[in-house]
Amino acid sequence: MATTSDGEQKVRKLKTPEEVVAFCRANDVQFVDFKFTDLIGTLQHYTLPADQVDESALVDGLGFDGSSIRGFKEIHESDMLMMPDISSAFMDPFSQHKTLSMTCNIMDPITLEKFSREPRYIAQKAEAYLRSTGIADSSFWGPEVEFYVFDDARFDQNEHSGYYYIDSIEGAWNSGKEENPNLAHKPRYKSGYFPAPPVDTLQDFRSEAVIRMKKIGIEIEVHHHEVGTAGQCEIDIRYSPLTRMGDWVMLYKYILKNLAKELGKTVTFMPKPVFMDNGSGMHTHQSLWKDNENVFFDDSGYAQLSKTALHYIGGLLHHAPALMAFCAPTTNSYCRLVPGYEAPINLAYSQRNRSACVRIPLYSKSPKTKRLEFRPPDPSANIYLAMSAMLMAGLDGIQKKMDPGGPLDRNIYHLAPEEAAKVKTIPASLEESLNALEKDSEFLTQGNVFTQDLIDTWLDYKRTNEIDALRLRPHPYEFYLYYEV
Repeated sequence: MATTSDGEQKVRKLKTPEEVVAFCRANDVQFVDFKFTDLIGTLQHYTLPADQVDESALVDGLGFDGSSIRGFKEIHESDMLMMPDISSAFMDPFSQHKTLSMTCNIMDPITLEKFSREPRYIAQKAEAYLRSTGIADSSFWGPEVEFYVFDDARFDQNEHSGYYYIDSIEGAWNSGKEENPNLAHKPRYKSGYFPAPPVDTLQDFRSEAVIRMKKIGIEIEVHHHEVGTAGQCEIDIRYSPLTRMGDWVMLYKYILKNLAKELGKTVTFMPKPVFMDNGSGMHTHQSLWKDNENVFFDDSGYAQLSKTALHYIGGLLHHAPALMAFCAPTTNSYCRLVPGYEAPINLAYSQRNRSACVRIPLYSKSPKTKRLEFRPPDPSANIYLAMSAMLMAGLDGIQKKMDPGGPLDRNIYHLAPEEAAKVKTIPASLEESLNALEKDSEFLTQGNVFTQDLIDTWLDYKRTNEIDALRLRPHPYEFYLYYEV
């Protein structure tokens, strides 16, 4: 590993630029890496030799070309600054050379103001807005980030061909493959939830990922195989405040992708990579707290929920179509959000019921554990924007006392047709979600948390670079459907 246990403890206590420089010298750190997240949700970075990093660089920021980052700046206004958050420092567990890494905010070099389109800043503003409302002073978040681990992934799209090919030693389709020898034990479609090894071939992979996550300060609760064949997994992060959770999820993805590469595998957070099996979701647990008390808890309420929590749910359900533009932000997201694959498409709430968009877990009666789970998000989301948008929707529900209606404690997929027709659903496509956001965005701009400029940039990027780009290209299955017409 890149550092000792003693060094790991010391790096977590760094608070000042002087302490960072002294730590680098005392621990023979060779490089300092600076990370941030672009508008779409991809981790970016650049690296300096440690001897080039002094106190002034950590105070004044480090310049970079913002016009080369998706959703940031035009070429005529490209200069931007990365401002390191020293409290986020950790020793990179994958660098061959000893590397200290920090997460950054982005600033304008002229105004020295934080950049309004930077996702981490949105999360920080959402937390500040929460405090300003007086409703609560903190929020806690626990996204369940699912992913697939493949042994091979190939894809291409050009003027005369288009295909993808994925493979996994666990894939049910390989049960008859000549593997010399084929040792069987491959989970069937939709049957990957909780089988012990040897069916679960990724136990050690997940355990190693957890060890590396814990080394850099990410707190982990549990890991397990998920429902899908071909290596679907989940590692649950312990609940944390919004911005910190955003930082952890970005590093969670970083660690999983790099560990997979180290072991000759590949990880994807694509919502629906396997046809006819479960997609990967990001069910997001959330609660509000004030003066160290959970404002969602009321022992006499439905599922021990307070009226505040019910109004929060009302906000989530009311704004759900617009929320999907940030929570399920890819065209592929809507291949997952279809009936029959445990997909939470119904705008309803319920205790225990996983077919509703909002579920209230009942594992414990403790006030500390009372929370609600919003199930439509998936891991293609920019975590900072998705959680911030959910918080803003819930707060709008509380402020306007939105009524979520009655709970639906039945399997919604088994309702009679006339009953099912009365249950509203989330949008069926990214285009519908973007249209909903365009019509319903005022709740996001309260407190200037989301700016109209950010929303407009998001809408334009998604429509131009994803919806239109996909619409222009023939799909391989279209040849099956239409070649003989």
